[in-house]
Amino acid sequence: MGRLVVVSNRVPAPRDRLQPAGGLAVALRAALKEGSCLWFGWSGQQVSEKEGHDPEVSLDKVENVTYATIDLTHAEYDGFYQKYSNGILWPLCHYRAGLMDYDRKDRVIYQNVNELFARKLLPLLQPGDQIWIHDYHLFPLGQALRDLGVTAPIGFFLHIPFPPWSLMRALPEADALLRAMQAYDVIGLQTEDDARNMNDGFSIVGVKARAEVFPIGIDPDSFAKQAEEGLSNPDVQRLKESLRGKPFIIGVDRLDYSKGLPERLKGYEIFLERYPEHRGKVVYLQVTPVSRGNVPEYRALRRELDEAAGRINGTYGDFDWTPIRYLTHPVPRALLASFYRLADAALVTPLRDGMNLVAKEYVAAQDKANPGVLILSHFAGAAPDMEAALMVNPHDADDIADALHKALTMPDGERRARWDHLEPDVWRVTALTWARDFIQALGKARLA
Repeated sequence: MGRLVVVSNRVPAPRDRLQPAGGLAVALRAALKEGSCLWFGWSGQQVSEKEGHDPEVSLDKVENVTYATIDLTHAEYDGFYQKYSNGILWPLCHYRAGLMDYDRKDRVIYQNVNELFARKLLPLLQPGDQIWIHDYHLFPLGQALRDLGVTAPIGFFLHIPFPPWSLMRALPEADALLRAMQAYDVIGLQTEDDARNMNDGFSIVGVKARAEVFPIGIDPDSFAKQAEEGLSNPDVQRLKESLRGKPFIIGVDRLDYSKGLPERLKGYEIFLERYPEHRGKVVYLQVTPVSRGNVPEYRALRRELDEAAGRINGTYGDFDWTPIRYLTHPVPRALLASFYRLADAALVTPLRDGMNLVAKEYVAAQDKANPGVLILSHFAGAAPDMEAALMVNPHDADDIADALHKALTMPDGERRARWDHLEPDVWRVTALTWARDFIQALGKARLA
């Protein structure tokens, strides 16, 4: 049996290779336990510009996985990662084409870095390998490998949404990008809508439809155990004591305009205005770690959130009560699991999301005898399978306010009934089933 070769923009840092902290590493943990594996990508390090930059591949083996990484120059990082991947593809795929700041030279750097990845990966490949490429940073990598003569099965998975052609065509040379994806034997997306959008685009540019749905999940057993066992953690006890028996609302999102954070805070503000009986009697913790902090749109978003939290706390706060506890630093995953378990309600209200695993983590963390209530955006990829949540339109602040009131006043029987409907899907579609189903599809492509 050949190796699984995973390729992603970033490879887990050395400290996270045995105990992954989140993201792709957590999702792939089960798949990487089987047989010999190679994980290739950027090291996260930037180096000075040099004439004829040709980075060496650094190899590090941990258990059965060999991690292969290369450094990028400052210019490559800026053009490939900051500007094209996150300044153009990210907003476009999240239906925010107006935020794109296109410059042709960034597209050239993006293509060049994908070709660099292909050249550096090529000597590491072995007969029988199956290659699994991940996410929007590496759309053209499959074709770059084919151009170098690679004949192994190559799969691609997009972790974020994919827009309809009417939006996608706003990207210069979008048709060339889609045609390059003919190189992939299997293409996976999170939802039916995303797969349909991509296949419609393929049809328009004359490519055979090949996008399929492989919804991602979590490891619910492990997360539930972590949530329960962590209740004795001193930091979790500190939080619990600080609540003083008040209902507890939680939101956890990376700082990003796709997460609907300003809209969420507006909904909470209207909740306090319309339902004054909750003033002074509820605690809302919003954890929003800052990422891409040097991107202008993200700096502007942080200012907007800082101002909104300050306004709400100034308007409704009292000497013994702060309406919003607002954190911009990350909270360890183990703590978050127990925080979720303590929470009477979770606000998961993205404007657009590939899946949103926070929703699934919140459900998995609950005490089934006394579960909290999930408030979920219609536009999260998880929404179609989680209709027992309180569904909201994140653009409607009144809708969020009403959902908060309903969640905090919901009878015990209804809370348990809703969780009972949510629980089976969280345990049915997991990180393991996602990886297994995709790898099986890629294996069948090898035989076809």
